[in-house]
Amino acid sequence: MNGLMHALLYPDWPAPATVGACVTTRDGGVSLPPYDTLNLGDHVGDDPQAVEENRRRLCQALAVRPAWLQQVHGIEVAHADPSQVPQADASWTATPGIACTAMTADCLPVLFCDRAGTRVAAAHAGWRGLAAGVLEATLDQLQVAPEQVLVWLGPAIGPQAFEVGEEVRDAFTAQHPEAHTAFVAGARPGKLLADIYALARIRLAARGVTALYGGGLCTVSDPRFFSYRRTPQGGRFASLVWLTGN
Repeated sequence: MNGLMHALLYPDWPAPATVGACVTTRDGGVSLPPYDTLNLGDHVGDDPQAVEENRRRLCQALAVRPAWLQQVHGIEVAHADPSQVPQADASWTATPGIACTAMTADCLPVLFCDRAGTRVAAAHAGWRGLAAGVLEATLDQLQVAPEQVLVWLGPAIGPQAFEVGEEVRDAFTAQHPEAHTAFVAGARPGKLLADIYALARIRLAARGVTALYGGGLCTVSDPRFFSYRRTPQGGRFASLVWLTGN
């Protein structure tokens, strides 16, 4: 168990003492290659018993109950409930001990809390969900004034690795013209390199949220994390945020 605790990363953001948050890495679990070792995804072909043990270890280490989601690159935001696995890409809670959880392997995990430490949320933001408005939908459900919201951007595919087509740029600039600054020409004709962190910041700032932290950890180049682009057959890590009740 200590191995898992030592493998966790903790957000560097000025969250209140009543808010807990962490990101898992690939270490501390029991899954075999290519899911080694702390794969938390139950939909990627890993041994279900290994995934169950990995999740059990995480629950025990953090002393929280994660609320898992069936993520579909949409904008549905669920009220976090550990007894259900809804089809959604974000969740929120005001109940201590329940962890809003986003599973990723290149997509952007986004953690939210209010300055008073009474509400938290987590969102899974691939480019489709980001363009469709999953972060804005999460803010709507959080029901906190923008200036009272703190946001942390977790590990995701970095701007040197995120090659996309021009249609991705067009999807973002159609809503926010300034989003063109998040794209640069790629090495291949018709391809661009996208900065998903910058895109998230632009969209959050447009909603009045300016207390933004994190960003910069690239899942593709950092072997601590699962990366679908690096290893298509692999696992998922989780970003979690919860209220401690203290």
